[in-house]
Amino acid sequence: MAPRRPIVVASKNGATALPAAMEILRRGGTALDAVEAAARIVEADPADTSVGRGGWPNILGTVEVDASIMDGATRRAGSVGAVRGYLHPISIARAVMERLPHVMLVGDGAMRFAREIGAERSRLLTPRTRGLWLDFLRQVRETPRSVLRRRELAPVVMRTVRLERKGTVNFIAIDRSGHMASAVSTSGWGYKYPGRLGDSPVIGAGNYCDERYGGACCTGFGELALRGLTAKTAVDRLAAGMPPEEVARAAIRDVNELDAPRPAAMNIVVLARDGGYASATNRRYTTLEKRERRRFSVMTSDMSEPLLLDRTLVR
Repeated sequence: MAPRRPIVVASKNGATALPAAMEILRRGGTALDAVEAAARIVEADPADTSVGRGGWPNILGTVEVDASIMDGATRRAGSVGAVRGYLHPISIARAVMERLPHVMLVGDGAMRFAREIGAERSRLLTPRTRGLWLDFLRQVRETPRSVLRRRELAPVVMRTVRLERKGTVNFIAIDRSGHMASAVSTSGWGYKYPGRLGDSPVIGAGNYCDERYGGACCTGFGELALRGLTAKTAVDRLAAGMPPEEVARAAIRDVNELDAPRPAAMNIVVLARDGGYASATNRRYTTLEKRERRRFSVMTSDMSEPLLLDRTLVR
């Protein structure tokens, strides 16, 4: 196979990690190494409240993180969910793929495996995100003690539906050999019910990569991607010959047809095997309060820095 021009596409919050991923690809490294390395950078960044350290806690104030990684060459995958106290769930997910006969580990089992492989431990709840959690509890007339003693958490969690407390980071890469890989990492829905898994750790829902055709990853209201197997459906459309821009639009049209609480923001990034890429969203702005356009990031080997582009709006 002739050498290819390396490329990485990501959600907007992945832009800061793209130079490191591209450096790996420029040196001849693999797409799998590049997406894992990029995800680790965002996981360790406490400024990103939707991923890893500094991520949103669940309703009880505990940060539970999810991640998945997929090798587009073999379609092998690994994922973890509801992991507490470990800094890099993406690396635990890769170890699941490479060291176990399984695809997914969750909760206590995932954390036992993390201990076995010597994964790095970390306190994920930061003073900033703890403060935001306390602010939310005050809004719903709860305290850390009262919510912990509650017999029913569901009524409090239902109050989170209209909050803009969701987010994820995702990466899809093509290396010089033409191989592809994808990675997704998240702390999930802010103030979620303990044990909640979204689409990010579910192969086919929030993450799918098959280098014969391309890859797709999602962010936003993960329950919609779970119901529609959005990432796998997007790659199936690439396989049928649909161009990336139409694939991204069709994915958002699909989720817009599902009944859901509002606002139910969904976003997708798509990378085709030939390097064509696209992204779409059903919300123009990042939050109801902020008037920042929803964007995604891309970097090729001939770029000195990542490019930020607007996602296509599908109302």
